[in-house]
Amino acid sequence: MSRHPNDFYHYMVRWSFFVIGLIILALGISLTIQAKVLGIGPWDVFHYGLFVQLGLTIGTWAIIAGLVIVAVTSIVKKQWPQIGTVLNMVLIGVFIDFFNWVLPEPEQLWVAIVVFVVGTLVMAYGIGIYVAPGMGAGPRDSLMLVLTETTGWKVSTVRNWNEIIIALLGWMLGGPVGVGTVIIALFLGTMVGFSL
Repeated sequence: MSRHPNDFYHYMVRWSFFVIGLIILALGISLTIQAKVLGIGPWDVFHYGLFVQLGLTIGTWAIIAGLVIVAVTSIVKKQWPQIGTVLNMVLIGVFIDFFNWVLPEPEQLWVAIVVFVVGTLVMAYGIGIYVAPGMGAGPRDSLMLVLTETTGWKVSTVRNWNEIIIALLGWMLGGPVGVGTVIIALFLGTMVGFSL
C-alpha cells in the first residue's frame, strides 16, 4: 500500500524542523561557549571540562557523553533508542564544533553579555523547534525521564539535580562555571516553554 503524497510531505516537514532546530540549538550553545567568561550551561561545562583535561573537541565530548547516556537509558528501558535521539546526539556535536570554529570570541565584557543573552535565547528556540515535531528526545532528556520513572521524583527535581551534579563535575574538570551557568540552569526550561 503506497503512502499518500501528503503523508510524505508532512513527514519531510517534521524532519526539516527537527534538523533545523538542532542547528539552531548548536548555534546557541556555541554562542554561549564563546561568551564563556560568564559561564556556560551545565552539560556544556562538563563537555568543556573533558575537552580541557583530555583533548578532542567540545562537540566530540557532547557526542561521547550522549552515546553513554543513550546506551544506559536503552539498557534500563530495554528498548532501542529512537532514530531522532541518535541523530540529536551526533548532529549537535558536529554543529557545535562547526560553530565554535566559525564564531569569534568576544573581547569586551559587554559584547560577551550580549552574545550570551542572544545565545541563550537561540538555544531556547532551537530546543522548541526540534522538540515540536516529536521525532525523539535528546539523550539528556531521555535520561531525565528514565530517572523520573525510576525515582518517582518530579521532572523539575530530577532536572535540577542532574544540572547541579553535572555542573560540579564539569567545574572540577576545569569547565567555565559562572552566573551564566545558573541563568541557563534556572531559566532555559521556562524559555523553551515559550518557544514551544
